[in-house]
Amino acid sequence: MKFSVTYPLASGRASAEFATRRGVVEFARTAEEAGFHGIGFTDHPAPTHRWLTAGGHDALDPFAALAFCAAVTERILLIPNVVVLPYRNPLLVAKSVTTVDMLSGGRFVLAVGTGYLKGEYRALGVDFDERNDLFDEAIEVMRGVWTTDDFQHEGRNFTARGQTVNPKPSGSIPIWIGGNSRLSRRRVVEKADGWVPFPAPRGLASTARTVPLETFDDLRALLEDLWRQAEAADRDPATIDVSFTTLSGGAPADDDFNPEAHLAALDDLAGLGVTWCMVGMPSDSLPQAVEALHRYGESVINP
Repeated sequence: MKFSVTYPLASGRASAEFATRRGVVEFARTAEEAGFHGIGFTDHPAPTHRWLTAGGHDALDPFAALAFCAAVTERILLIPNVVVLPYRNPLLVAKSVTTVDMLSGGRFVLAVGTGYLKGEYRALGVDFDERNDLFDEAIEVMRGVWTTDDFQHEGRNFTARGQTVNPKPSGSIPIWIGGNSRLSRRRVVEKADGWVPFPAPRGLASTARTVPLETFDDLRALLEDLWRQAEAADRDPATIDVSFTTLSGGAPADDDFNPEAHLAALDDLAGLGVTWCMVGMPSDSLPQAVEALHRYGESVINP
């Protein structure tokens, strides 16, 4: 099992410390020191005020923030959680990804999803109803320009007539696909390296237009479908990373956090094929988050 941590929210109910240079540097370096294998930032370039005040969250730009983290760390992987791929032209995404990957020494993992906020799509001038076609074509375009000079593509949404994009990745950029739908899992089997389902209680699932994912049994059923699809496609399940989370044992910042119960839940997840655990950290204050990172590293990652 490997471990990733998502940066606490940079505004709204989070401490203002997290929207500072000191906050990002101290958090990223502490996560690396504590033994975390990856760090991520969420992607909300233009959320609506209504969504923010109803429980949504703001974010730093994931590419800028992860490039900043790359400069102050040496080992930790840079994994956005997740980039809403249809928001951007895939050639621009391809350039951002390879730039951060090169400057970090090959540490970028591109985790992507289709998103669900109609208001954000509208503000960015992107047709919400086209999101699945935009997503699939973007994967094809990025893979193409990462490996081919004078790249040619005549698609429904993007046209490339002899584009060459440098620098090219020194190796293959891993792509993880987020989302709970069967379509997301099919995409993983056909064209990606990892799957990122996310916890979705029934109420949230309706709002986010996704499949509910509340219980261990819910996750088991979705993973069984993933492995069936992989078998049908003659894909080795060992080539697919799965990133999920667990709240068993409580939160790392809680006084009654129980590492033994948490580790037992991780064993159960590993038995289903989960290879990465995403860990949340408190956003009330930077010192509290730093303490929780150390605590989790000492009691769970390197007990």
